[in-house]
Amino acid sequence: MRRRRVLFLCSGNSARSQMAEGLVSALQGDAWEAFSAGTEPAGYVHPLAVKAMEEVGVDISAHRSKGIAEFGNTGFDLVVTVCDRAKEMCPVWLGKGKRQHRGFDDPAEAQGSEDEQLEVFRRVRDEIREMVMAL
Repeated sequence: MRRRRVLFLCSGNSARSQMAEGLVSALQGDAWEAFSAGTEPAGYVHPLAVKAMEEVGVDISAHRSKGIAEFGNTGFDLVVTVCDRAKEMCPVWLGKGKRQHRGFDDPAEAQGSEDEQLEVFRRVRDEIREMVMAL
């Protein structure tokens, strides 16, 4: 059986879409092949996203921030935009796959101490996990 392909798209590809890709690979990897990209890639994966994912046993430390152009020739069964900016900029070429929007707060914009910021990353991670389990 062919695994279905899902692309998680956000603006920077530094946190939300990276966490979604990691969670799908860890929790739904038998059924789904996960990818992530950004409309305006940040060029890095946020260290607190890596830390929040490590806490649940998912290693995204080797992930890298990617632009949507890398996937111009890739067919997806599902494209999920995880931020409003990506939804507005979602390119037409993403093909015949189903599109879905699930907006999440951007944890990279969290303010306060590192512990306070990490709490936001944890909350968003857990919200994304609920979405992933519904795939």
